[in-house]
Amino acid sequence: MTAVRSLKTPEELLAANLIGSERLEAVRAVADRYAIALTPTVAALIDHTDENDPIARQFVPDGAELVTTPEEREDPIGDAAHSPVKGIVHRYPDRVLLKAVHVCPVYCRFCFRREMVGPQGDGTLAPDELEAALGYIRDNRQIWEVILTGGDPLVLSPRRLAVIMRGLAEIEHVKILRFHTRVPVVEPGRIDDAMIDALKQSGKVVYVALHANHAREMTPQARAACARLVDAGFPMVSQTVLLKGVNDDPAVLGDLMKAFVETRIKPYYLHHPDLAPGTGHFRLDIEEGQKIVSALRGNISGLCQPTYVLDIPGGHGKAVIGENAARRDGGCYSVSDYRGEAHRYPPE
Repeated sequence: MTAVRSLKTPEELLAANLIGSERLEAVRAVADRYAIALTPTVAALIDHTDENDPIARQFVPDGAELVTTPEEREDPIGDAAHSPVKGIVHRYPDRVLLKAVHVCPVYCRFCFRREMVGPQGDGTLAPDELEAALGYIRDNRQIWEVILTGGDPLVLSPRRLAVIMRGLAEIEHVKILRFHTRVPVVEPGRIDDAMIDALKQSGKVVYVALHANHAREMTPQARAACARLVDAGFPMVSQTVLLKGVNDDPAVLGDLMKAFVETRIKPYYLHHPDLAPGTGHFRLDIEEGQKIVSALRGNISGLCQPTYVLDIPGGHGKAVIGENAARRDGGCYSVSDYRGEAHRYPPE
């Protein structure tokens, strides 16, 4: 059954044949704590014959989400510790996050902000809160880049988005705006002329970072939406989370990176999964991730190589955690190639 509107309740998932009746009570328990939403585009991508479907695994609730471990935390990357005013996260000197909205068109089951987003989450900034956030950016002249995230900023109407963009246009020291979004893949029809026009209202350089985790998400409709953004002058980069049962295989991950490059999107970050509550079934250990990333080298184009990163819990920022290919060995270095074979540098 193809959804004709977004699915937001366990009963709607059951009616759409995305869960069986035996899972209904567990999914209801998950829904009591975390938001659910699947757009028609996402629901149509799910293979009902595959119980391990990687699209379903990302978006359909699972009782495993009710299992928490001691190391998990409600704010796994420490946003709150770096939030001087509501809607702002200022972790690095030259850039801030502007979280104008905490609503998404879909809710990923591994979301690191799952305690903040959704109907029960932190909502949308009120006009006075938005003005206070913009005021903070105005008052801190070292801020060169504003990253609009949330939630998904492209769920805002073009009218409301244009208001934010015009507010940022007035801040001379801000040169770069970046949007973190899933909209082009999960609701590609939103990337229309009105949205493009709203994104141009600041007159600044605007980047769009697309979040996708499996090549099947890069449908013809998604690629067309991305083409509209790129053709309008917005460079695109990618964000992907390395997820057990979704993309924890070099061939699967490589197909996604190639799909990005074919769509004129530069692979950017490959995130190690964060310690959000109830997400342990998605996590693999860092060494496994390093082996997957290492397997990409040499086997697919250099254009397709993402940077493997970990957000250090507690608000300490990102660390690059790709395999250390160069190790000091006496008076020289031992360098490993993509096959794992060691070579002396400089050579004898």
